[in-house]
Amino acid sequence: MIEKMKFLSITGPKEDIDRVVNLYLSKYEIQIENALSELKTVKDLRPYIEINPYKELFTRAARLANSFNASETSRDKDTSAGRNKSIRILAGGDISIEEASETVQRVDKELADYRDSKGKLEEELDTLRTSYNKIVPFRELDYDIRSILHFQHIRFRFGRIPREYYAKFEKVVYESLDTILYKCHEDEHYVSIVYFVPAVISKRIDAIYTSLHFERFIVPDEYNGTPGEAIDALEQQIKKAEAALESTNSEISRILEENRRDILAAYEKLNSYNTNFNVRKLAACTNHDVNTFYILCGWMTETDAANFKKELETDDKTFCIVEDDHNNLLTPPPTKLRNPKLFRPFEMFIKMYGLPAYGEFDPTILIGITYSFLFGFMFGDVGQGLLLLLGGYLLYRVKKMDLAAVISCCGFFSAVFGFLFGSVFGFEDVIHPLWLRPAAQMMNLPFIGKLNTVFIVAVALGMGIIVLTMILNIVNSVRFHDPEKSWFDANGLAGLVFYGSVLAVVVLFMMGKTLPAAWVLAVMFGIPLVIIFLKEPLASLVKKQAGKHSDSRVMFFVQGFFEMFEMLLSYFSNTLSFVRVGAFAVSHAAMMEVVMMLAGAESGSLNWAVVIIGNLFVCAMEGLIVGIQVLRLEYYEIFSRFYKGSGREFKPYGKA
Repeated sequence: MIEKMKFLSITGPKEDIDRVVNLYLSKYEIQIENALSELKTVKDLRPYIEINPYKELFTRAARLANSFNASETSRDKDTSAGRNKSIRILAGGDISIEEASETVQRVDKELADYRDSKGKLEEELDTLRTSYNKIVPFRELDYDIRSILHFQHIRFRFGRIPREYYAKFEKVVYESLDTILYKCHEDEHYVSIVYFVPAVISKRIDAIYTSLHFERFIVPDEYNGTPGEAIDALEQQIKKAEAALESTNSEISRILEENRRDILAAYEKLNSYNTNFNVRKLAACTNHDVNTFYILCGWMTETDAANFKKELETDDKTFCIVEDDHNNLLTPPPTKLRNPKLFRPFEMFIKMYGLPAYGEFDPTILIGITYSFLFGFMFGDVGQGLLLLLGGYLLYRVKKMDLAAVISCCGFFSAVFGFLFGSVFGFEDVIHPLWLRPAAQMMNLPFIGKLNTVFIVAVALGMGIIVLTMILNIVNSVRFHDPEKSWFDANGLAGLVFYGSVLAVVVLFMMGKTLPAAWVLAVMFGIPLVIIFLKEPLASLVKKQAGKHSDSRVMFFVQGFFEMFEMLLSYFSNTLSFVRVGAFAVSHAAMMEVVMMLAGAESGSLNWAVVIIGNLFVCAMEGLIVGIQVLRLEYYEIFSRFYKGSGREFKPYGKA
């Protein structure tokens, strides 16, 4: 169901807008619209322009609040709404905006020196660790680094070479070169080396090393002693810097912890004021220098609007007008769904397709019933259905996942059809079927012969659903004053009469009853088809727009012929599409027969491990496939006949 909406225009003295927003609008869900756009016909309006004085303070408060561990400040780290709720709980009582500002400035001032110190220490640690990482591969070099770096006639190269090339170099190249190589650290992939070469031939030797994939490291002139001594000194410096950083972080944590309650209270207050101030972006002002008034426009539910207006009766500064005629407005009402708790999880599928427009039929309950019923029909098993029921319910209680609740509902219907089909975890000899065995029950049909009963029932079920969707299309189209879709469309009254006539004739024929006379059939089928063929001119005639069609008659009849052919084909294909419901019911029974055969049911000694694994596999794989197939039926065979899904979601101010 869709909540009834009311459009409100709220006005009062310009300087009073903060009081109204904080005192009234924060209590109710209202979707605020741009007042200048909504009130285009009103003269002498201008934007409400002011600089937000709370933005900078709110940013600082948010940084302080986010310094706390997410698990302590939020019970729901996935949504900002959950985080703000938890912060309000931790913050406790309310404080003034002045106290909030003072708290943020005071705590920031206390933290300033520690933050500067922390930044410098982190920078120092990065430098030390970089130096450490550069020299650590050469720990085995027992020579003073600074002396190497000051050689005048000998060139040195620190670096590494892949192990496979190093082995080749030692065997083939090294003995023929005028170079001294010192092997240092070796790991799985590389060998760290230092080589020395006379300056006069350094370029030639460097080229040979480079051809062997030598990767050079530039060692800066900052180390004292051997690499081992330099590494030991760097380790001491790193430990000292880390200890200083840890001490600084401890002081920052202490200050934050001592002011936790004040920081969270300040964050909540500044968040509220910052958000409320942004309402000005959507407000308008009267174009007067003296006695200037603001105007706010927005949508509320009918109940909230009545309570809001009643509360304003005692406020002599604020005036509210409720607009009942939505035709006078530029923006269509937003859609807010309100369904029974059992069906709310199915709103997920509605939002995936598109929310209903305001005034359109909300198909949430319809999809909840049909989706669960069709899923159960296609996946009928008592044991597996109960697994889905309990598993989905527990997952929904823990994770609050809508999909889990949908699975739980589908599991219930699977268990029901399991009793009807007499199947428990694939065992068909445990309980007697209350209806039939899907793979075994057959029926004789005229001109067709024997056909599986569940196929016939599935097609009949599909026919009933198609008729229902046509009726819903007529209701929707009447609501939106669309005579073409209401009366002359393939899914309107004409289409309903034609499809209903075909359905009646098929039922009479299958039951062996006498069919109506030929002239009756001609009227039943012919008149609706002629009306559908002429739907555009008939709709124009009803709307008194008969002279507006400029297409030639030949093109009109050619287009109408192909549209008629496509319509008849779609009736046939949409009806047969429901055969998959029965096909999956049969395939489920067949898959479980395979599982039982693999488990050795025919030999009389069951392998229970195979039974358990097979049931889990079928439950997961076929459950997923059936879920997708049912959703396809919902979207393509049901929704496409009556549902547009062109609505816009109701987004209340301050709740996003």
